[in-house]
Amino acid sequence: MSVYVAEEFTSDEEDILRRYFTNLDRPVFALVNLPEVVKGALFARYSRSPKSLRRLFLDEFVVDLDITGDQTVDATVGLTRAEELYQTVFYDYGDDSVAQLGGVHLACEQASNLLTKILEWGRLMAYLEQSTRYIAYDARIGGRYRYYRDPDVLQSGLGTRYVGDMDRLFDTYAELVPTLGEFFKEHIPKDPADSDFVYRQSIRAKAFDALRGILPAASLSNVGIYGTGQGYEQLLLRMRAHPLPEARSYAAMMLTELRKVIPSFLRRVDVPDRGVAWSNYLAETRMAMDEVAAKVFPTPGEGNDPPEVTLVDFDPDAEVKMVASMLYAYTDRSETEIEARVRAMTTDERLAVVRAYCGERANRRHKPGRALERCFYRFDVLTDYGAFRDLQRHRMLTIEWQRLTPRHGYTRPESVDAAGQADRFDEAMARSASLFDALDADFHDQAPYAVALAYRIRFVMQLNARSAMHMLELRTTPQGHPAYRWVAQQMHERIAQEAGHHAVAALMTYVDHEPEPELERLDAERRAEARRRSP
Repeated sequence: MSVYVAEEFTSDEEDILRRYFTNLDRPVFALVNLPEVVKGALFARYSRSPKSLRRLFLDEFVVDLDITGDQTVDATVGLTRAEELYQTVFYDYGDDSVAQLGGVHLACEQASNLLTKILEWGRLMAYLEQSTRYIAYDARIGGRYRYYRDPDVLQSGLGTRYVGDMDRLFDTYAELVPTLGEFFKEHIPKDPADSDFVYRQSIRAKAFDALRGILPAASLSNVGIYGTGQGYEQLLLRMRAHPLPEARSYAAMMLTELRKVIPSFLRRVDVPDRGVAWSNYLAETRMAMDEVAAKVFPTPGEGNDPPEVTLVDFDPDAEVKMVASMLYAYTDRSETEIEARVRAMTTDERLAVVRAYCGERANRRHKPGRALERCFYRFDVLTDYGAFRDLQRHRMLTIEWQRLTPRHGYTRPESVDAAGQADRFDEAMARSASLFDALDADFHDQAPYAVALAYRIRFVMQLNARSAMHMLELRTTPQGHPAYRWVAQQMHERIAQEAGHHAVAALMTYVDHEPEPELERLDAERRAEARRRSP
């Protein structure tokens, strides 16, 4: 059985698609010969659609495009342009900055939720990932549930059990989605002012949110990536060194497609004394750290820990330094002199500087300048994997995470209890943990596929106040998932109370500490409907 399900198209559809996509039968492909705005719109729609990108393009975009002028283009055979200049500048001279000038939109489909976190590692790339809130994961692809089937596991004595347990997890999810939907309808009545569509979409999203924790990390997702040649090179070097077999095989597919579009920027990836040596270095340091850590901590922790957000490091003088940075560009004094003057200020004088610098923010997209980057915070977070996968996509920060296991316990939504489905949920968690334990001895790297998204993972986030403002204001909006809303609210409270940075916390005026609304997506769906109806 093939790992990936190939799409099927009619001959007419293939004639259209091969002008814009670098292949028609593999899960990784690049977009070419399309306006940038179309590629961006495709990716934006992609994250909320159950369709593949090529099918989405055919169904919703082709009718609006003039495709009569490029009949001779065949993107599936790659580009044949001369590359002498790039060869000289980039490869021979080693001028890496040239690789920042060429970018590619790449679709990465049928990737496990373990792989998506690897794909989204790079800071200087842009990502859109398929949402568990808008996609019904009981829908099958090629007649089977959407989870990754590792070839080595399937060929082993655990293969039958792996498929059976995964299918049962998806069965439970499929059976409980309508149950939770009916429960929410009974307890959250429809507002007469709302259309049936808005209400139905909001109920559906709430049911998906409540039950996404049952899905295993093997669940498949689609990821749209935009990055430069340099960004892709760094990503591929890391993926080729990764212990997860899926990551290494996926890297090979990505390299094949990227070389059809920006071959010069990726010449070094598999050159023995360049990219291969670099990947070997990454693999060797990873293995060395595994050995050292095992000696330092020979036994695992007790496990089944409660969720927590801990502020582990910050600069006590950060607010003084921040105010000094705010003044710096507007004076002719040295930073040392400015900082000394700020230390002598009263609290009201400092606040006057802060208010002038930040102004009146009309919405959360109005962001103050880079003086806020003088403040930093480091948080140790323990929360469910579902929340982590959403927070991990923030890029202007440092994030490191530990191996996904069932050790830290899981989070069961209150709505599942209220609907009388706690036993079904707990049964799914037990099945997930048991499969992990069975896999762990012989398939250490693949065992996390079995771990349900409700299980907790520990990770560290270090970010400056400017990045924190963006993330915390975004992730506490009422339409956000309750799991990551709680994390963001806790981080904001610790900046104010534990760090004592009340001025910084006060600048984050759009952080929302209100309780979880009954229907998180209701207001967003109302706004979307209003936009659809407007001329």
